[in-house]
Amino acid sequence: MPFVALFEMNAMNFVTNLSYMAKGMLGIFIVMILVMALTYLINFLFKNRNNKQ
Repeated sequence: MPFVALFEMNAMNFVTNLSYMAKGMLGIFIVMILVMALTYLINFLFKNRNNKQ
């Protein structure tokens, strides 16, 4: 039995959904930058605690 697609592909819907995809990717990028910045900040603030000899 051949595969039959149960949906219609509308090219205009794809184009309008690109804005949602771009906003989602931008949100992910911003969260990654925030996590990296917080990691660097925590490492900078607490770097001298482990070097007590």
